[in-house]
Parts: sequence; structure tokens; C-alpha cells
Amino acid sequence: MSRTILVLGAGIVGVSCALALQQRGFAVTLIDRREPGRETSYGNAGVIGRSSLVPLNNPGLYAKLPGYLGNRHPALHLDWRRALTSPGWMLRFLWEGRASQAAARIAAMDGLTATAVTRHRALMQQAGIFHRLRETGTLKLWRSEAGLASARAEQDLLRAHGVESEILDRQGISALEPSLNPIFPTGLFIAANGSVDSPGAVTAGYAALFVARGGTLIQEEAGSLRREGTLWRVQTAQRMYEASDVVIALGPWSADLLRPLGLDPKLDVERGYHRHFAPGDGARLSRPVYDVDAAYFMTPMEEGYRVTSGVDLSLRDAPDQLRQIESVTQSAREAFPLGSVLGKTWRGARPTLPDSLPMIGAAPGHQGLWLAFGNQHLGFSTGPMTGELLAALLNGEAPPIDPKPYAPGRYIR
Repeated sequence: MSRTILVLGAGIVGVSCALALQQRGFAVTLIDRREPGRETSYGNAGVIGRSSLVPLNNPGLYAKLPGYLGNRHPALHLDWRRALTSPGWMLRFLWEGRASQAAARIAAMDGLTATAVTRHRALMQQAGIFHRLRETGTLKLWRSEAGLASARAEQDLLRAHGVESEILDRQGISALEPSLNPIFPTGLFIAANGSVDSPGAVTAGYAALFVARGGTLIQEEAGSLRREGTLWRVQTAQRMYEASDVVIALGPWSADLLRPLGLDPKLDVERGYHRHFAPGDGARLSRPVYDVDAAYFMTPMEEGYRVTSGVDLSLRDAPDQLRQIESVTQSAREAFPLGSVLGKTWRGARPTLPDSLPMIGAAPGHQGLWLAFGNQHLGFSTGPMTGELLAALLNGEAPPIDPKPYAPGRYIR
């Protein structure tokens, strides 16, 4: 008889865990209150970021803080109610960004992203959605001449980790993306990155592959989690589900089920927003672009041109705070001839731990309880490797990468 496993959460991380466990012969049931890929995994920039090596809380953050704290910069909005509610988390987040930890954090991110494009490529082929993959790279842009030094420093860092890039001047940028307005003197083209035209649809496609291979997908909300004897039991409004093992992959909602068990994973959230736009007459982008100084991604998507905002550090369920998305909308229009807004502004929450690394592995002191969350704003890139690592650990295999940087025991005792 197959060992039974419940995976809670059908975002990219949960679906990736379900597929990786299924591949190893486990009987997997995937449970989420919504359809796969409709929460955090829906709203990102669609980038498969091989080059995403530097965590948010890096040593360079300290110098930027004075400019962020007045809530005038589009990169960050801080709700002081949130800061007062969880000051310990904020201080730990800043402390984890110290220079002595930078190399280890970058190495850990490298482990998660090194095979991101390769793994997504294979999954899309298997799921029959290969047409959604673009391997046209990404383009990072600076609005001032001072950006050249930043581009060179990033190029050196990427090269040290086997990622090649190309520094472009104004003419080189225009040759690559003719529809961009010539307001950027410096760009960094990273061919190793991939992207998709709908991250939500890709996640849903992976879930459909899981079902086609015999997996069970349940659209119900997990209300409680408890262990009775040798089994874990998950209660929804409709019924009880039980299995020998359970994987918590609920992103920013993961701690809601863990706290009643006496577990505090030190999980918090960064909120983010996006809008879709029609292109201006004849305008076209071939890849995602990131405007460093204005702090937004702009990506060609199935729904239109998606413009994403910076980090909103408000309480997870607080009302929308639209300052940042309004600011980046104006900046994006300066850079590219966007047309009318399509649909409504979207808001989501990204699960973040103080060291900006995910929690992947067994929960200390709770047999059969496995954790896979905290991939912050890189979940779409790091989801497939997260699933492979979790499945290998659960199955007692040699892990594909060193699991120590992501071990739950670093925060859960």
C-alpha cells in the first residue's frame, strides 16, 4: 500500500511538492481553498530567475533605509501598525542582512535557482504547456549614469556564480527592445533567465498534470490540523482527511495551521500589487524588464502588460495601499507606451522569513509534519527545486542540494 500524504496549498510550491512526491510513488492528495495558482503564484512578474541570488535583506539595504522610511520611495511602503505589531521580526530581518551572512545566503539562493529554468522547461513539456515558456532573458534598467557601476558590480557577482550577462548602453537597449523610450543609459541583459506568459496558468497546468497522473485535487479550506495516533488529520468544512504525512505549503497562510500546534515559524508577509495594461499602438516587449530606480517589473503577459509594485509591509489582511502601484504606473508609462488599464488592480501576499530563505524539511518534534514555505517573492522560480528537495528528504534520499540553509530548525525549536 502506498504511503499517503496530504499537501496543503496548491500554489507553485505545493503543486511542485505534490508532483515530486507522486513521482516517488506516494499517494498524494492536494488541498487548497482555491483553484491551483490563484493566490500568490498568480500575481508575480512571471520571471524564472536564475540570476536571483541576492536576498532582499542584503548589506546594501542598510544604506537605503533612510530613503525608504518616509514612505516616499516606490520600492517600499511600511505600515507602522505592522512594525509595532511585530518589531522582533523586523529587527531579525535587518540583523540577518549583515555582511557576514551575505555569502552563505547567496550560496543558498544559488542552490534554489541554478536549475530553475531547466526544471520548469521539463515540467512544461510534460504538462503540454511548453508554449508558455519564453527563453528570451530579462533586462534590468537604470535611469541614471550612476547605474553603470551597479550593473558592473552585479555582472561580476553573477559571473562568479556561472551566470553570464551583458551590459548595454542606450543604443544597445534600443536594439534589444525598440519600443522602450530612450530614458535608460544603462541596462543589464541576462539571457539565462526565463519567463512565462501566465504564472497562474502554468501552476494550474502543473496541477492538471498531477491529476492526470492519478493525484487527488480537493478544493476545500483546511480549517485545522492535528495528529491522532500515527495519522495526521486535516479538517475542512466538508470532511476530515487523514494521512501518515502532511506537507504545509500554504505560503503566507502557513503559520495559521502551525500556531495551534505550538509552532512559530517566524513567518511574515510582504504584500505586492500588479496591474495589466493594453500596449500602445505597435508597442511590444519581448521579455520582462526591471526598472531599478522606479522599482517595478513590466512583463508581457497573456492578460496584457503586467506592471508589478514594490514591497508593501502592511498587515497581511489590511485594506489595499495603492501608493506604490500608482507611482510605478506613472513610471512605467514614462518608459513604455502603455494603453488603457485592463481589469482590476491585484493584491497578493508573499511569505517571508527573516533570512529571506524558505523553510524546507521536517518540523522538529512532530513526526510526519513537513514544511515548504517562505519562498518570498521568488516562489515561482524556486518552487520546483523546493518540491524536489522536500520530496527527497521525506523519502530518505540524498538531497539534490544541501538542505541545511533551509532547515526548519533554524527558527522552530
